[in-house]
Amino acid sequence: MAGARDASPQADHARWIASWGSAQMVADGDNALSPERATSFTLRQVVRLSAGGDRVRVRLSNAHGSEPLRIEAAHLALSAAPGSARITGGQRLTFTGRATAIIPPGAEIFSDPVAFTAAAGADVAISLFIPAMAGPQTGHPGARATSFILSGDHVADPVLAGAEHATHWYVLSDVEVARGAATFVAIGDSITDGYGVAPDRNTRWPDILAERLRARPALRGVGVINAGIGGNRVLLDGLGPNLLARFDRDVVARSGVRWAIVLAGINDLGVLTRDAPATPAQHAAIVAQVTAAYAQVVQRAHAHGIKVIGGTLMPFGGNEYYHPGAETEVDRQAINQFIRRSGTFDAVVDFDRAMRDPARADRLAPAYDSSDHLHPSEAGYRAMGEAVPLALFDDARPARAVRVRARRIDRIAARRRLNAAVPLRRSAPLSPIRSLILATPVDR
Repeated sequence: MAGARDASPQADHARWIASWGSAQMVADGDNALSPERATSFTLRQVVRLSAGGDRVRVRLSNAHGSEPLRIEAAHLALSAAPGSARITGGQRLTFTGRATAIIPPGAEIFSDPVAFTAAAGADVAISLFIPAMAGPQTGHPGARATSFILSGDHVADPVLAGAEHATHWYVLSDVEVARGAATFVAIGDSITDGYGVAPDRNTRWPDILAERLRARPALRGVGVINAGIGGNRVLLDGLGPNLLARFDRDVVARSGVRWAIVLAGINDLGVLTRDAPATPAQHAAIVAQVTAAYAQVVQRAHAHGIKVIGGTLMPFGGNEYYHPGAETEVDRQAINQFIRRSGTFDAVVDFDRAMRDPARADRLAPAYDSSDHLHPSEAGYRAMGEAVPLALFDDARPARAVRVRARRIDRIAARRRLNAAVPLRRSAPLSPIRSLILATPVDR
């Protein structure tokens, strides 16, 4: 039942997967909470879980802060609806048994697990009472969701009467569930982050993919994480850390990740010629550097048992901000050829083919164009989410099945040792088969 107290966190050995998450960056300027709003306040944030479960924990982040961040109280509940501050039931969260927590600069922490039943696709509300935001503030400006801010400690209030609204997330990095199958992370730029999607609609392309996975019982346990950052580049920092710098935290370090898709590079190409023409050598260099970065993140993912899918770059001809020319289109085609044919990626999703105008290959199809000739419309995001083949997830298997199999193998190994009159010791090394199972991505 939602709201029941869980067992001691010290005894927790569950296999966890990320069910919701966002990429953390510095929230500054208009994206930051003002000093008046960021002092002694309750922050309620509503997020949609992709995979469901009966045990939940959250991860809070001070990744970009230069001073400790104190959490005085935290609460988890079911949300009445996206865009609403109303909650149903729920319970307070603790951190190693304590109601309060201090997150060091640059760090992230987990709450203790709680017994909390939430279905796949459920909207949950995480409420935090924060005495003062640490600077620089850590968050995700492109939330496309309504958060609620109210002075004082109101984490358990059913309704936050008089709360102010913000369309950003702060401090909240992940919501995880126990006994899911595995997690898929989409890492990229504003196209993945869902630029243009209205608040609380949950119609970014990874949201559409999550809907499709939930509709298939065998894949309902797959978590989908959106690690997009608007304006993000593969090679250089811009809005948020560059993809190469953040890949480990946003993909590798997340619980239960088995697949990741990389859809990034448009901003690298666009910035190259936005303010002045580039030389042929500069065009050649950007292609070489972006494709080399792809190879790097694939190697890092493979070292942790994560399969990496390459997403081809979609056309952006006619965009007035980047005003790409013929040379930039050649660069885009060269990068897409690398994605499709180099063999670097474990699989490819050809977003370019799915989204381009058949009559003008350097432009988005009119039906999928938001009108800026760079970002998809809502219909375009749906087409992207539907372009991902569900066959990519055929190897999804709940962690529980792996643990059961591992225990069965251990029992067989134990019987064989007994038959051979080999004494069993608690310090005996794992069998090679058991060691292999523990190293698989589903047991991460």
